[in-house]
Amino acid sequence: MLRLIALVQLLLVVLYLGRIGLFGVFLATLCLMVLYLWVTKRSLDRTHTPLKYEDMPWLYDSVARMANRAKIKTPKVYILEDYIPNAYSFKDSIVLSLGLFEVLQENEILGVVAHEIGHIKNKDTLLFPLISYGRYWMITLSMLTLFSFNLRAILVSLILLLAYEHQRVRFFKKREFMADKAALYVLERPFDLKDALEELSYYEDLRIKVKENVLPGIEPKIERKQKKVFMETHPPYDERIWKIMVEAAALDLMGKLN
Repeated sequence: MLRLIALVQLLLVVLYLGRIGLFGVFLATLCLMVLYLWVTKRSLDRTHTPLKYEDMPWLYDSVARMANRAKIKTPKVYILEDYIPNAYSFKDSIVLSLGLFEVLQENEILGVVAHEIGHIKNKDTLLFPLISYGRYWMITLSMLTLFSFNLRAILVSLILLLAYEHQRVRFFKKREFMADKAALYVLERPFDLKDALEELSYYEDLRIKVKENVLPGIEPKIERKQKKVFMETHPPYDERIWKIMVEAAALDLMGKLN
């Protein structure tokens, strides 16, 4: 659906602006590609330390075992010098903040890692940035339609932009649930992820000012309860925990049947 919406937006710009519109689309695409490459190159800095075996053998070995169960290449793990509990994945790598190790037990850390392995297995580390930058592409194309001075084209373009936003949110939420589900299949104890989410839910206030990331991560975008977020891209902890319990129970039942 997202691709269809983007395609219709592209055709709309070309239809009403012709070659000028086509050039605008090309320029917007080129600029966003350069921005993506620049951001990707700066994904790691001196605050990210590669995990070595001698640092945490239990984590190093567990990541390798879970990656093997997921049938993916063992991801690189980086420790982020940040005491706010956080985790995310990019390309074939996983980043864990020092804050996670302050608030979670070892088995809960593995639950978080399993979630990120789920994202990598599901290709979310490629899809999330692509769709997020696609959002800026859609905004740019909507702005281009203003130069058509055609009210119908402008209204349709705005509707397409809102439709893209709606589908983007639905897609991201669905992929978070899929990453949670994938984690259950690689963990030795499926409830490790549930335990981690329950623990992290107590630290929401610490992450209120953390920027929303275009990379797939363990945490929702945090807001205080009295503030409603328009187009929230992450499902709430409670909903994720409930789905994990249902899925884990189903896995346990199938295990008993087998």
